[in-house]
Amino acid sequence: MTAPDPPHADAFIALGANLGDPLRTLRWAVTQLGALGRVQGVSALYRTAPVGGPPGQPDYLNAVAQLRTTLPPAALLGALHALEAQAGRERHERWAARTLDLDLITYADLTCHDPALTLPHPRAWERPFVLGPLRDLNPDLRCPVSGESVRDALRRLGTAELGRRDPGWLRPRPAPPPS
Repeated sequence: MTAPDPPHADAFIALGANLGDPLRTLRWAVTQLGALGRVQGVSALYRTAPVGGPPGQPDYLNAVAQLRTTLPPAALLGALHALEAQAGRERHERWAARTLDLDLITYADLTCHDPALTLPHPRAWERPFVLGPLRDLNPDLRCPVSGESVRDALRRLGTAELGRRDPGWLRPRPAPPPS
């Protein structure tokens, strides 16, 4: 007799980077998420200006991934932090430039207000650079606390900050012609 499969949950993870080679790092991160569960979908890539933090930062590349996982939320967050560290992220200054930022936005419809983990992410429904990519995957997803949908939150906030959108960023690029 085999044991039943462990329960799974859908988590939405925001990905961002603005140091080093952000595109390469985000592609790597999506691949690594596959070791934490099954990647159900990945949004288009958005180029956005930094929000908060020290002046003079380069633009961010942002996306969102939907992950079906059997990891509990705290373990998933720990794994996301480990991926950030592997990508060279250092946490010295709040909202500073970074090689990789992985934020756990939602985990099923769970709410949690622990010092180590807050779900849903406390600022996600106020950030167009999170909600734009999230809309690509699930515009009707509702904040477990307020009940507001991604679509309605973007309507309230506006989309002017979203910048350029690249829906094909994960597709292999054609090789250059031989010289």
